[in-house]
Amino acid sequence: MSKVKNTIIIIGGGYAGLQAVEELAQESTNEIKLFDKNPYHYMQTDVYDLIANEGDFADVTIDLCTFCTGFCGNATFFKEEVTTIDFINKKVITEQQRYSYDYLVLAVGARTKFYSNVIGLTEHGYGVKALHRAMYFKQKFEMSLFKKLDEGGRYCQPLTIVVAGGGLSGVEIAAQMASFAKAFYEENNFICRKLNIVLINSGAKILQGVHPKLVRQSQHRLDSLGVITKTNQKVVEVKEDEVTLSNGEVIQMDYMIFAGGIEPNGLVFDLDIYKTKLGYIEVNEYLQSTQYDNVYAIGDCTTIYHKQKPLAPTADVAEQMGILCAKNINNSIYNKKLLKHRIKSRGILIALGRGYAVASLFGINIKGYLAYLLKKMVEKIYAFKLDRRSRAGCNKIFNN
Repeated sequence: MSKVKNTIIIIGGGYAGLQAVEELAQESTNEIKLFDKNPYHYMQTDVYDLIANEGDFADVTIDLCTFCTGFCGNATFFKEEVTTIDFINKKVITEQQRYSYDYLVLAVGARTKFYSNVIGLTEHGYGVKALHRAMYFKQKFEMSLFKKLDEGGRYCQPLTIVVAGGGLSGVEIAAQMASFAKAFYEENNFICRKLNIVLINSGAKILQGVHPKLVRQSQHRLDSLGVITKTNQKVVEVKEDEVTLSNGEVIQMDYMIFAGGIEPNGLVFDLDIYKTKLGYIEVNEYLQSTQYDNVYAIGDCTTIYHKQKPLAPTADVAEQMGILCAKNINNSIYNKKLLKHRIKSRGILIALGRGYAVASLFGINIKGYLAYLLKKMVEKIYAFKLDRRSRAGCNKIFNN
């Protein structure tokens, strides 16, 4: 028999963490405490539209307080930053208080990795893993466009944006910005139509690990949008208005977006828990920490494998991890057999500007407007589920 209440603390309000809350809250004997230093869930899959002025921050955020309130009284949100964890005594420690748990879920996500060997990167390079950085780029992009228009005339200097990193994030950002700017200039009949977006990729091809057909289709789309792709090159130095590449080329720029890699969020580095060589939390086939069986790690702060290959840190994979984690916690509470993970990517959708995407879903490749509609549908369904829960919580708060 389980005890009356099982205290489950979830650290991190990302894709994996919220899916775990959703599943665990269905059991009335679970008392769930969700911790995050931010009061909102940030939908990073939609951030490229935000940067390219296709939406605002309300389109990519969900309030975590109202989300948790939307359940049947057994989920609570704490806007507190976790400073450390005492795994032996089962305590989560914040700046305000110490909280006891029976089960702990680490879903703290990842952050942009700023390589120390790239001169000036930490001073002049910015990622988009955090909402405030995405908002900064949105404003920067808009103001840069205005500045070029304000210069006016046939000989205005081009706006140059460098995107460092030819993975999924870098490719989507470059395509969305190029697509928006192209439509912006054409729809408004401005003389000054000069925008250079330079995508820097360290490999021979963009989108490493993605199906070759999608890579070809994505590269063709970037070319058609006028994105300049430089392969087999790395950024070695960043200054306020220029970047230097590994071949010695210097590119004058207005600003740079860095999408060259990720690493676990800062909390993970300080935790006394088994980690991989790359610093990710080490888990077994049940998503439990290999050190503590009442501690689970899900989402981008850990790495899981399918057919001996690491799964890409996508929202799809994170949500599947959240569901399995919740099932295994419930099974553990009721002394049932734990489930091994059979998680695999169910497909990939790559947004490449207004009305265009490429996709591979269940082995079927799609491109163009249909793929774009599918991506938007997936995003809308996800946002609708969260918004419905948040709206129910909001109604509870204001009707009491």
